[in-house]
Amino acid sequence: MKVPTHVAIILDGNGRWAKAKGLPRKAGHVQGAKNVEVICEEAYKMGIQYLTVYAFSTENWNRPQDEVDALMQLLRNYMKTCLKTAEKNKMCVRVIGDKTRLDEDIRNRIAELEEATKNNTGLHFQIALNYGSRDEMTRAVKKLAEKVAAGELKAEDITEEGIANELDTAGIPDPDLMIRTSGEQRISNYLLWQLAYAEFYFTDVPWPDFDKKELEKAIEAYNKRDRRYGLVKEE
Repeated sequence: MKVPTHVAIILDGNGRWAKAKGLPRKAGHVQGAKNVEVICEEAYKMGIQYLTVYAFSTENWNRPQDEVDALMQLLRNYMKTCLKTAEKNKMCVRVIGDKTRLDEDIRNRIAELEEATKNNTGLHFQIALNYGSRDEMTRAVKKLAEKVAAGELKAEDITEEGIANELDTAGIPDPDLMIRTSGEQRISNYLLWQLAYAEFYFTDVPWPDFDKKELEKAIEAYNKRDRRYGLVKEE
C-alpha cells in the first residue's frame, strides 16, 4: 500500500462529539487535543512524513468568547504536552498562520517549541493556528509587492515557486491527501494553494473518535484513486 508523504487534516466535530455525550464543548476540544498526539504517533508508524492539522482558523475568533478563551488555554497546555511528545518521538514541529494575534505567552511557547524541535528527524508536524488560506496568500502577495517596490524583484519574474516560497508552508511538500472528519464536505479556507492536487477524504467520524483504523481507511481510499498530473498517471 502506497502511503502518502503528506497528510493534512481538518479536525472537525469536537463540539458535536461532546454534545452527543452530554458534555460541554470544552470537553470535546480537550479530547480532540489528546487525539492529535495519538494520530501523530500512528501516522509516523505508517510512514507518513508530514502531517498538518487545522487547529484554529482565522474565523474561529467569531465563536463565543468563553469558547475562544477555553481554546486558547487548551492551546497553552497543549504546547507543553507537544514539547514532551516531540522530544520522545523526535518530532519536528512548525506552526503556520498569523501568530501576531495570539497572546505573547503563546507566541513565546510556539517559538520555544519550534526552536527545540527544528533539528528533529521524525514526523514533520505542522499546526495551523489563526490560519486562513486567503489571509496567508494575502500576506504572501504583500511580501512580493514590497520586494517589487524595493527594486529587489521584477513583477514579470514572479513565479509559482516564488509565491510558494512566501507562504507559511515554504519548504514543505504539498499534501497528497486531505482528510476532514465529522461529515462536512468543504475545505473551509484551508491550504487552498497547497491542496491543488490533493485527494480529498471525508468521513462522518468526529475527530475525537478518529483512530488508527480510520486513518488506515483514509489511506486505503487514497490508494484507490487514479492519481494523475497533467493527464500522466502517477506511478
